[in-house]
Amino acid sequence: MGVQHVLAMFGSTVIAALFFSGIGTIIFYIATGGRVPSYVGSSFGFIGVVVSATGYEYTPSSGRNPNADVAVGGILICGVVYGCIGLIVLFAGSGWIEYVMPPVVTGTVVMTIGIHLSSSAFASATQTSFDGWMAFTTVMLIALVSIYAPGMLKRIPILIGMVIGYLINFGVGWSGQGPAIDYTDVYNAQWFAAPTFVKPKFESQAISIIVPVCVVLLAENLGHIKAVGAMAEKPLDKYLGRAIVGDAIATIVSSAGGGPGTTTYSENIGVMAVTQIFSTLIFLIAAIIAIFLGFIQKFGAAINTIPSGVFGGLSIILFGLIAVSGARIWVENQVNFKDSRNMLVAGIPIIIGASMQTTLKWGNFQLDGIGLPTYAAILLYQLLRGWDSIGSIYRRLRKQDNTKMNSEESAE
Repeated sequence: MGVQHVLAMFGSTVIAALFFSGIGTIIFYIATGGRVPSYVGSSFGFIGVVVSATGYEYTPSSGRNPNADVAVGGILICGVVYGCIGLIVLFAGSGWIEYVMPPVVTGTVVMTIGIHLSSSAFASATQTSFDGWMAFTTVMLIALVSIYAPGMLKRIPILIGMVIGYLINFGVGWSGQGPAIDYTDVYNAQWFAAPTFVKPKFESQAISIIVPVCVVLLAENLGHIKAVGAMAEKPLDKYLGRAIVGDAIATIVSSAGGGPGTTTYSENIGVMAVTQIFSTLIFLIAAIIAIFLGFIQKFGAAINTIPSGVFGGLSIILFGLIAVSGARIWVENQVNFKDSRNMLVAGIPIIIGASMQTTLKWGNFQLDGIGLPTYAAILLYQLLRGWDSIGSIYRRLRKQDNTKMNSEESAE
């Protein structure tokens, strides 16, 4: 699923994404000691922020993102920040995550990202009236497949919707009733060649826009660990820190070579649920296949021909799912919206993210409609804890101090 979305970030470097997804999966396997079954691939959570940071707009003829170096520089720093979070979890546990980013905050951040990116998805889907109809067709295909398709087909609705939408667009263009797809780059591409690598370039604006995505990656990893552990009836929470570190290193290595940011793929959870096979060796085989595909240049050139209407429909689905995933975090954790604090913590950042289409600047520091709501949600929650919450924290710290003093006295 992630391959077609990497196109929005890096154009012709989609092959590098395949290559680094294989490398990243091997890194993740080593970091977790082969204990966590997962495939690490390109995260669509980066798509919108990269578009925002680089000003790149995808069309079938747009080619490589000319500012891809700026994008991968921001992703690399995001990977470093994410890795620091992983190290803290590894040595201090995950309890502090609940303190700094409780469900009301993480749900708000995830929803804000989806809502903020909706404008770029709509723009891609409506470049022409024909694109608008193809986007609508693609959205309906994905929705219908996800509900009515039999067996395993229901697990890959985005891929099926993209393929059918592409074929419809091809047929309309071939019959002369719409724009034809240009296959010149596919004919000219070599069959086998090394992936195209890009050297990272670091700019403060891109970094400030992209780094908040680490919150999304953290939420994805938390959910992945809990879901796989529940299915396998084997608790994996103790591997959370190692999983985050592995994912972070994979992101750093990928972006250092011009690839996208990575994440653990939730799609594989569906496959494991159906097959009830949780062997981590299967993912090593998948990684080797991905690395091999990374050298097939014609495959990358073919991916680059996805029509903008089809791609816009895919973006609407994906960004919509991101937004609803934020609400899902609230529901699953029973966030109480009768509490005015939670209403404010969620409502203010979401409105900022939905309406903010500019960048706020303070010297070299810049925030966009994703970064500002992220920091606002975290800050608001801490400021609005209330006297009862502050008192409970104080009592907890006093209890820890008393316990420590008693243990020292017993030792004497």
